[in-house]
Amino acid sequence: MALIQISDLTFSHEGREEVLFDHLTLRLDTRWRIGLIGRNGRGKSTLLQLLQGRWPYQGQISAPTDFIRFPFPVSRPDGPAAEVVREAAPEAEDWQIEREFSLLALAPGTMEAPFSRLSQGEQTKVLLAALFLQEGRFPLIDEPTNHLDQAGRVVLGRYLRGKEGFLLVSHDRALLDACVTHILALNRSDVQLRRGSYSDWQREQEVRQEAELAADERLRTEIRRLSDTARQVSVWSSQAEQKKYGKNSAGLHPDKGYLSHKAAKTMRRAKAVERRQQELIEQKSALLQNRERTPPLRLEPLACPSEILLEAHDLSLAYGARTVWSGLSLTLRRGQRLALQGKNGCGKSSLLRVLAGELAPSGGTLRLAGGLILSCVPQSAADLRGGLYDFARASEVDATRLLTLLRKFGFARDRFDAPLETYSDGERKKVLLARSLCQRAHLYLWDEPLNYIDLPSRLQIEALLREAQPAMIFVEHDRAFAASVATDVLSL
Repeated sequence: MALIQISDLTFSHEGREEVLFDHLTLRLDTRWRIGLIGRNGRGKSTLLQLLQGRWPYQGQISAPTDFIRFPFPVSRPDGPAAEVVREAAPEAEDWQIEREFSLLALAPGTMEAPFSRLSQGEQTKVLLAALFLQEGRFPLIDEPTNHLDQAGRVVLGRYLRGKEGFLLVSHDRALLDACVTHILALNRSDVQLRRGSYSDWQREQEVRQEAELAADERLRTEIRRLSDTARQVSVWSSQAEQKKYGKNSAGLHPDKGYLSHKAAKTMRRAKAVERRQQELIEQKSALLQNRERTPPLRLEPLACPSEILLEAHDLSLAYGARTVWSGLSLTLRRGQRLALQGKNGCGKSSLLRVLAGELAPSGGTLRLAGGLILSCVPQSAADLRGGLYDFARASEVDATRLLTLLRKFGFARDRFDAPLETYSDGERKKVLLARSLCQRAHLYLWDEPLNYIDLPSRLQIEALLREAQPAMIFVEHDRAFAASVATDVLSL
């Protein structure tokens, strides 16, 4: 049995107060397929980089093998896809590359195709093939689903299930259930390693949380009862003390010895009640340490006077000689949430850009309701720069509301003053989502809004959209999210 051993690991980013890992100790079997989960900013990607020795840390990490991380840079992106694989895995034979490409459902001609001309989903699959063709190295896989359509995610789950040993960062519930044998959870107060799928871990968390909530309520009741008892004992003690120096109804002095004994007994009881109350308070404080705070989000979409927000008839789009789609017609009404689905490269993002007025269609007609106000979330957040307050000002949204939403998304307050370029991918995407939620609009156009977004935040957004029922057209490959949110589906 080969083990990755992490001993007493302590790490925090320079300039940040938060300690990401505080004396963390773990033993991971290199044969396990491990799903690494946790809210954005908890240190998932940081842990992968620490395993690779990218940053200095306190403690010790030992492993029987080297680590290789996905994604990795490609030095010659204009070369054939097979050359990209050979550069990463020089020992790989052609038949092995063909086998991996076949398992990942890549087209037969992909080996000779220029890597740079492949779709982002195809590039993801090529890099994963190269990752697993490197013998004697333990794969660290960071968010592989962001450019994969639903069919591609199913293929990826099946592919990873056939492999032995990796550490996978993902927020896709279906993918985790499809391929992992263990869950490593970076919680609010600790790190948990559990055997089983994500759903197994989630059920266990729910059972534990329900038990802790019941225990918390029992302790609250007992603490209140002891508080009442403590007040009554205090009154008795005060009365006993006064009687030591007074006279009874017959004018005789009381038995001070008896009263002193009684006062002392009352005092001992008061101290016992106080000790018991403190014990219960300590027990209560140990409960619900890992309960994720997911306060409800709020969205106030504008009511459109027109029942129909947009109508498209016989739309087409072409890039040069290549037709992306043609003969496309759709009608969107108030309250509809339309999910665009289809394979990578079928033009889902392009359609959103056409509807947003960023791209002109090649043919057909598009009519928007008069005065229609749009709010957009683009697919990529990589270009965010500068400060959060400057971003709010440039976006013409209320900074206080933006920060409030980010706090509800789990942001630490010390992140508000950090440059946006230092944010994790998930934190940057949350900034774009929070901006859109600050904007009052008739129609929301969201392009893969859940890329890099943690599971608790996904559930928050699902609940919000079901409650607010805004008019929306979105692209999202998280099957559970799309099934929960969409009222209609358009397959391209």
